[in-house]
Amino acid sequence: MNSRWPILVVDDEEVVTESVAAWLREDGYTVDTASSGAEALAMAHARDYAIFFIDLKMPGEYDGLDTLREVRRLQPEASIVVITAYATVETAVAAMKDGAQEYLVKPCHPQEISRLVARSLELRKLQRENLILRKKLSRQYHFHDLISKSPRMLAVFDLIREVADLRSTVLIRGESGTGKELVARALHFSGKRASRPFVGVACGALAETLLESELFGHERGAFTGATERRKGKFELADGGTLFLDEIGDISPKLQVDLLRVLQLRRFFRVGGSEELPVDVRVVAATHRDLEEEIRGERFREDLFYRLNVITIQLPPLRERTEDVPLLAQAFLDRLTEELGKELEGFSEGALAALLDHDWPGNVRELENAIERAVVTCRGARIDEADLAFLRRPESRETLVRGDDLNLAELEKRAITAALARTGGNVTRAAAALGIDRSTLYDKLRKYEIVR
Repeated sequence: MNSRWPILVVDDEEVVTESVAAWLREDGYTVDTASSGAEALAMAHARDYAIFFIDLKMPGEYDGLDTLREVRRLQPEASIVVITAYATVETAVAAMKDGAQEYLVKPCHPQEISRLVARSLELRKLQRENLILRKKLSRQYHFHDLISKSPRMLAVFDLIREVADLRSTVLIRGESGTGKELVARALHFSGKRASRPFVGVACGALAETLLESELFGHERGAFTGATERRKGKFELADGGTLFLDEIGDISPKLQVDLLRVLQLRRFFRVGGSEELPVDVRVVAATHRDLEEEIRGERFREDLFYRLNVITIQLPPLRERTEDVPLLAQAFLDRLTEELGKELEGFSEGALAALLDHDWPGNVRELENAIERAVVTCRGARIDEADLAFLRRPESRETLVRGDDLNLAELEKRAITAALARTGGNVTRAAAALGIDRSTLYDKLRKYEIVR
């Protein structure tokens, strides 16, 4: 069993390398030896070792510390034991700082070497088991790009699997930032259309004329600036999935056009006379209460029924707080890799702060918060102080103390205060409030707030 964990002994004194190697071989280990740092590094390039024994005082291009640093770079998971006849506090500290796990003084007792190797390999075994367990848990809670262990979200995963192969339209409902596009992508890539295009359109970001051209394409000369024929999203998504985000924001005219496509599966390009067939699965999403929009005659009831064949309701993050640590760790892992920054994780205080926050911007706000904390963190891990920006006393105390205000008035004051702080910048104000920009525009109109 010990042969699975090869060991390299590096020392310019042959009597040391041979005696240490002989003792370890008696214990059943596979042991190689090297007489210089350069030779050891050449061997480390060719083979993975579980443990390196490295002498600190060696002649040549690489002394012990140089060899240690290079070994740590080449094989970061290996255990490193520094051995020397010149024991000082300074050399011990220097070796530990450069990545040594153990420090032995010559002459080394064989029993001490055996105990040290057994301890190092046990630690390595535990680390591997922990890594395997983390990967298993990660796979258990991952579904495509979605991450959750909440029963409500796991039910969503099951529903996605059930309907992935159907052609029926799907309406994804939930607050801004809950991951509606990720659900749409999971639907697409779980089904038989996965090899075909997935095309998304942000309906709330475009004016009516632009959105019409975006969806259906246009012929040359259809309008000023249309210098050539252009395919729309329906054509580009043919055979695949078309994701219509914020479907509740489209105009009455486009609602009629979309209803026709869903009924007939045919459409005209803008300015065109040829009717084009299309095979597209439509997945729509909205944060709006479409039933309320229908009662207010802002959304067609017949279009609603066409879209609402299958409904997927996403819970807000505040209703699945068990996912906060899971999502925070996933964002931390990704961001530290992208930014090339090493962080150990979250302190207990930081996790408490994350769990205490109500996340009005949902998963999107959490992701932005972790990114900000990673960028500004100066310690070895994210602490509560790195998340101090989550506390908004003006919205929780100052706005309500001494006032008998209803929820609408509180929301109006919070929006006004955010706009004042950002100089009227809607994008920055929306980020500060933890909501989507289109949502903020809706509330500006609702409360008749002038920027």
